[in-house]
Amino acid sequence: MGELVHLALRVGYLGNAFHGSQIQPDVVTVQGELQRVLRSLGWWNAEEHTMILGSRTDAGVNVRRNGGLLTLDRDLYEKIGDRKLVRAMADRLPDHLAVLDATEVPQGWNPRLADHRVYKYRLEGMEGWWADDLERFQRHLDLFVGTHDVRNFARMEEGKNPIRTVVSASPWTVGGRTVGFEIIGHSFLWNQVRRIAMAVHSMELGRLDYDEVRDALHRPEVSVDFGVAPAEWLILWDVVWNTLPTVESQERTMTWQATPTRAEGAERTMRRRWSAAASAEIEALLHHEWSALGRLHWS
Repeated sequence: MGELVHLALRVGYLGNAFHGSQIQPDVVTVQGELQRVLRSLGWWNAEEHTMILGSRTDAGVNVRRNGGLLTLDRDLYEKIGDRKLVRAMADRLPDHLAVLDATEVPQGWNPRLADHRVYKYRLEGMEGWWADDLERFQRHLDLFVGTHDVRNFARMEEGKNPIRTVVSASPWTVGGRTVGFEIIGHSFLWNQVRRIAMAVHSMELGRLDYDEVRDALHRPEVSVDFGVAPAEWLILWDVVWNTLPTVESQERTMTWQATPTRAEGAERTMRRRWSAAASAEIEALLHHEWSALGRLHWS
């Protein structure tokens, strides 16, 4: 085996098309599809090369931009370059998995050590949501800002440090309507954002008291479980490494037409139809974002 080139490969995908991001036997995953296409091109094999994603996502979670590490033979890469690499992979991948760019990084670059991660959660996908008091909503979000032991707001895995820092949490507004929230942190534990979403939703609906949630953060040794919000309304909006090019896009200002029924217990057929329309809006938003983030330029 000759010299390897190390590449940061950034991708986006629709969560309902995959059984999560990490490779698993006998099911379709994001990592598995990327490896399949690279093998089909004759550019990659598991014995000599690496292909890993930096942020793990569950089945159903949508991703505007994630990133990972890809190694290839340097001789090959110098012949094809990043433009041909991205285009060749895109030609063989389904439309719900977008390869956005590839950037050479130093040996030892770890995709899991991102500077920060940005998530958005569409709370109006959950029954009963309506943002009628933005000051109260922001107060509920502010509970989670700062450094906390989040054992009560994550699915803990052995050996994981429960101390996490949330840099900011703010309302997410589309077309003048507050549809959910955006949360930014250095790193998140498994299910952390979805558990925060469930707690915020429950406080907004009066099912949980502010003090109950505050105590769960400040007294992590007392175990509580407020539940996990659905995966399909979560978007991993961005994973940011300050060493990579800051290719950005302005978030689409499209007005989402799917307005949820305010009343709790809305007739389930109507609720199901609204959910289908809202999911299609998220899909359209992500395709628009990928079209901007994935622009390839001639060198």
